[in-house]
Amino acid sequence: MTKTLTSENFPTEVLAADRPVLVDFWAGWCGPCRAMAPTLDALAERFEGRATIGKVEIDENPEVSEAHGIRSVPTLVVFQNGQEVKRFVGVTSANELGQALEGALA
Repeated sequence: MTKTLTSENFPTEVLAADRPVLVDFWAGWCGPCRAMAPTLDALAERFEGRATIGKVEIDENPEVSEAHGIRSVPTLVVFQNGQEVKRFVGVTSANELGQALEGALA
């Protein structure tokens, strides 16, 4: 299951995480963002116990999106050891996202 990320829990759930985290920066008004939801749910199931898949609603958490330079949605960022290791902008395939997570796990 994807995890809801907020300004309050982002530091502990993402920056201090002991495993890779894929963060989906999205907005409720964004059609392509909504189209990504099934892909993210499938990835959350596939990587359960090995990586975390989370979502930040940018309008509700503007400080998080500003801090990470989010300029368009959807933007998907893989974090490892609190650092950004890969960024995707726009609708991205499960295969590409899965490869990025596997790379972070290697």
